[in-house]
Amino acid sequence: MSDTARQTGLIVALDTQDPAQAKAWAHAVQGVAGVIKLGMEFAYAAGFQAVADLAGQRPLFLDLKLHDIPNTVGAAVKALSHLRPRMLTLHAVGGAEMMKAARKACDEAFPEGERPLLLAVTVLTSMDDQALAEVGVPDDTRTQVLRLAHLAMKSGMDGLICSAHELKALREALGDKPVLVTPGIRPAGAAKGDQKRVMTPAEARAAGADWIVVGRPITQAADPAAAAAAIAAELAA
Repeated sequence: MSDTARQTGLIVALDTQDPAQAKAWAHAVQGVAGVIKLGMEFAYAAGFQAVADLAGQRPLFLDLKLHDIPNTVGAAVKALSHLRPRMLTLHAVGGAEMMKAARKACDEAFPEGERPLLLAVTVLTSMDDQALAEVGVPDDTRTQVLRLAHLAMKSGMDGLICSAHELKALREALGDKPVLVTPGIRPAGAAKGDQKRVMTPAEARAAGADWIVVGRPITQAADPAAAAAAIAAELAA
């Protein structure tokens, strides 16, 4: 798919512990965001019933970054299936057997075929070469991302969570098959926060992202609905 033909969707990250606040943000971006993201902060504080209540009819990106032994991750995927997320994340560094167990459990939990997309996290966007070295990875970020990406796709994953700075390399190495979801997106002029490898929405689209994830630039804006609409317009331009 050419860059000009690619349709890049907007996922809004509702990073809060407050169900009422998350509900307000979800309502504000309804009709603009294709998917809402709920992660560990919300799920652990508010509980999974709150996740189910908030998701409702909205497509849900459940970002729990599962990482454990294969049997445990497979069991967790089955346990989460009642939430019917559109996307579910796990760490590629958990290894091939863990990812295969997740895929097997997902297929079994959704025999009708409408299963979630399983997305493997490669290298967190808060990490850079120095951070990788600190945890014993001698290679640079790009090399580590590509290594984990190849492993993930061979292990049955549908796509990858990756920094915008690795998008072009992943498209060159893997083509259009993987769904590439990119956090660490900041509109021009926005604060980077704790993200180290960032791009604007338009840059991420041009580099090959299928979806971008935006949190604080929308949810902390004076008008979240307007902020989300501006990003959606930038993606469509």
